[in-house]
Amino acid sequence: MQSFLLSLVAFIIAIGVLVTIHEFGHYWVAKKMGVKVLRFSIGFGKPLWKKVAGPDQTEYVLAAIPLGGYVKMLDEREGDVAGAELDRAFNRKSVWARIAIVIAGPLANLILAVLVYWLIFIVGITGIAPIVGEPLEGSPAAAAGFQREDRIVEINGKATPTWNTVYVGLLDGIVSGGGDVDIKVATAAGETTSRKLALAKELLNQEGDVVGSIGLGRWWPDVDPVIGEVVPGGAAEAAGLKQGDRILSSDGVTLESWRQLVEVIRASADKTLNVVILRDNTESMISLTPAMRETPEGTIGFIGARETQSQAVIDEKLRTVERYPPLEALSMGFKRTGEMISVSVKMIGKLLTGQASLKNTVSGPISIAQFAGQSVSVGIDHYLSFIALVSISLGIFNLFPVPMLDGGHLLYYAIELVTGRQVSEKIQIFGQQIGIALIGTLMIFVFYQDILRLMGA
Repeated sequence: MQSFLLSLVAFIIAIGVLVTIHEFGHYWVAKKMGVKVLRFSIGFGKPLWKKVAGPDQTEYVLAAIPLGGYVKMLDEREGDVAGAELDRAFNRKSVWARIAIVIAGPLANLILAVLVYWLIFIVGITGIAPIVGEPLEGSPAAAAGFQREDRIVEINGKATPTWNTVYVGLLDGIVSGGGDVDIKVATAAGETTSRKLALAKELLNQEGDVVGSIGLGRWWPDVDPVIGEVVPGGAAEAAGLKQGDRILSSDGVTLESWRQLVEVIRASADKTLNVVILRDNTESMISLTPAMRETPEGTIGFIGARETQSQAVIDEKLRTVERYPPLEALSMGFKRTGEMISVSVKMIGKLLTGQASLKNTVSGPISIAQFAGQSVSVGIDHYLSFIALVSISLGIFNLFPVPMLDGGHLLYYAIELVTGRQVSEKIQIFGQQIGIALIGTLMIFVFYQDILRLMGA
C-alpha cells in the first residue's frame, strides 16, 4: 500500500509539473503574440481551485483529473467576439503567430528536459559503473569477446560512465538499424581495447529486456554464501536460518559463493532442499523450501534472505557519480536531451514501419506511475531524470501530426501555408473525430498492456 501511494503521488507531481510547463509555453507565447487568454487549466473536469486575475481577467483553474490541461484563447470559432477585441482573437492572428503559439508547448517540455538534466549534472546523479559480468553463452556479447569485469568506457565514441548511458548507447545502435557497434572497454587487467558487438535490428520485435538479450549483464562481486539478513515471514525464517549462517551445500552440491546459492534457490521454487549450514563452528542440516514468485522470465524460487558483504565492494567499485561544472553541465544537458530525442524519434520510425513491437516499447499511465515510484525511491536525482525523460516523450508525442494534438494543428497550418487559406472548419471537425478515435484506441491499448504487465502475462 505504501509503495502504491508513493507511486501515485510521484506520478501526480510529475504529470502536474510537465502539464503546467507545457501549457505555460502555449500561454506565454499567446500573450506575447497579443492573444487574449480566457482560461489556463491544469487538469480536466470539476475545478478544485479557481482564481480570476490580470487585466484580461484570465481564469486560472486546477481541476480534478490531473492527466492533461489546456489554454483557452479568444477565438471566433468558439463564440462571439466583440469588435473591439477581434485583433486579439487567435484565429485572426497570422499563420506564423499561430504556429509559434502551438509549437511553444512541446518546445517548453524539451527546454525543461535540458534544464533538469543541467541541474542533475551540476548536483550529480548516482549510477552503477558499467562493469560486465560473465556474458551469456552463445550471446552476441560472448561472440564479441566480452570478459567478466570488462568496464564499458565508450560506445561509438560516446562516453558511458554508467549503465544507463550504456543502455541508451546500445538502444541507439539497435534503432539505427543494427549492425556492429564499436565498444571501448577497460579490462580487469587495466588494458584498454575495443570490441565489435553485433546488434540485430530484429531485437526490437522481441518481448522482454531488449538490452539484456544481448548477453551483457551487470558484474556483481562474488561473496561467501553467508546470510546477512533474514526477512520476517519468509522461507528462510521458517527453515530456521539466522544471520551469520554459512551455507555449505544443497542436496550434496557444495556452494562456494552467494551467486551459486541464488542460482540454486531460483531454480528450486516450491521444492524442498537439504541444506548444510555452518553455525558457531558446528555443521547441521536443515530443510529449506523456497517460495514461488512469478516474474516476466517465469517462476523462480526465493527464500527471503540477503547477503550484506557485497555492499562495501559495491560502494568502492560500482557506485559512481556523474557530475560536471556548471557550463559543462549545461552542454551535457543539451547533449543528453538530444540523445534521448534521437533515440525516441528513431524508435517511433521503427514502430510506424512495423520493425519494433508496440507492445514492448509503449507504456501506459500505470507503468509510468510505477517508474515514478521506483525512481523517487532510489533518489531525487533519479526522479528528476525520470521527469526529464517523460518531458521529452510528452514533447515529441504532442508533435505527432494527429488532430487533437499540437502536431495536428501544425499540419493544418502547414497546409494553410501551401494553399494560402485556412483549412475549413468542417475538415477540422472531421479530423478532430479521427484524432479522438486514434488517441482513444491508443489509451485503451496501453491500459490493457499495463494490466497484462501487472498480472505477469
